[in-house]
Amino acid sequence: MMDMSEFGEAAPFLRKSEKELMKAQTVAFDGKKKCWVPDEKKAYVEAEITESSDGKVTVQTTDGRTMTIKEDDVQSMNPPKFDMIEDMAMLTHLNEASVLYNLRKRYSNWMIYTYSGLFCVTINPYKWLPVYKSEVVAAYKGKRRSEAPPHIFSIADNAYHDMLRNRENQSMLITGESGAGKTVNTKRVIQYFATVAALGEPGKKNQPATKTGGTLEDQIIQANPALEAFGNAKTLRNDNSSRFGKFIRIHFGTTGKLSSADIEIYLLEKSRVIFQQPGERDYHIFYQILSGKKPELL
Repeated sequence: MMDMSEFGEAAPFLRKSEKELMKAQTVAFDGKKKCWVPDEKKAYVEAEITESSDGKVTVQTTDGRTMTIKEDDVQSMNPPKFDMIEDMAMLTHLNEASVLYNLRKRYSNWMIYTYSGLFCVTINPYKWLPVYKSEVVAAYKGKRRSEAPPHIFSIADNAYHDMLRNRENQSMLITGESGAGKTVNTKRVIQYFATVAALGEPGKKNQPATKTGGTLEDQIIQANPALEAFGNAKTLRNDNSSRFGKFIRIHFGTTGKLSSADIEIYLLEKSRVIFQQPGERDYHIFYQILSGKKPELL
């Protein structure tokens, strides 16, 4: 297992120690009896098969219930050695119950990033975690995906180095339901590219400022608040919901140095300017002007 000290205080939020994992994974397990069964409230609950005949099984759930269900509704459980696995494509039994269990188990330990094959699954913690600091950026720089814990930075770094190595454009798709964390993770990807493209370059501090002041890296990062002011609004599910799609292009020079960026905006929810659902708001900038909450904007 790799030395996690380079990740600083983010380490326990990215990967548990070998001692902690051993404690969680060395428990008694009977693969023929242990299973997952459907549950109305929790989607799936852990159970043990007590009887099986004619395509039906009788199970005892961990909360003390006895139920008889169709054999097809029972989902196999993975041995404890797979608990909190970082890439769910490696599970012996890859089923819905096992995926949900693994994500829930990792989330309960504040490990919000998990791989699933080519994908990186993120669960919004709705709290600040120290996993985006400069030392974390530096720790992911130049590492293959298998060499470090799951993180949006790893996806970004691999795309960056594939671009340099293969001399081909790279794409990242960030998708999910409202409040899942798309906006924040997009900002983190931009932060990573802006930092890595300048990290370790001699003379970075003396880099000439652009016409409007500040370095190009700073300006790309600082464009986000303006974009969010005119394109994000409070909804019932999300206080900072993007009400538009955006296609962000970041351009690099032949040496991998950041050269420019542009954004194509589409599908802006124009109707929100004049009408909002009860409990929702107009775009941030208009709300701030019209509500008088930011008198300096007048």
